[in-house]
Amino acid sequence: MHAARNLALCTKDCICLFVCPTGATNTETGQIDFEKCLDGCRLCVDACPSGALYLVYDNYADKIVKDEKVTAMLEELLESKVNQEVVVKGLFEGSLAKAMAHSNRVLAEDCAREAAYMLPQSKATKAFLASLLESYKSEKFPSEAIKELLEIL
Repeated sequence: MHAARNLALCTKDCICLFVCPTGATNTETGQIDFEKCLDGCRLCVDACPSGALYLVYDNYADKIVKDEKVTAMLEELLESKVNQEVVVKGLFEGSLAKAMAHSNRVLAEDCAREAAYMLPQSKATKAFLASLLESYKSEKFPSEAIKELLEIL
């Protein structure tokens, strides 16, 4: 684990320079020397008044493989949320309809992510994109972009 800096948040208060025991921080370039940075030290992270410094993990946990039954249930819920969004947009107008449609979209995206759809090269992603093309016929829907994605994948 080592420190990294978000340059957009850095106010150049330079407290990190004074607390870093190894001199790994450099405010001129905005870079932190990972070779010098002590694993998990976090002195600079805790001292930074602008919250621009954070820790980056070197190792991540292995992906948990979901049970097929759980994945199937998530896919079913995903499909129902997509259908509900289509119905809400077709039947109602106004801010309540927009809120309901947005809520269904967010839940559908969560289900997709949990059901492993977010792996771009997966068969599930390709099937999902193809189903979106069939479900949405609105001119606002980015059909051409989805067709391009399907060609790439």
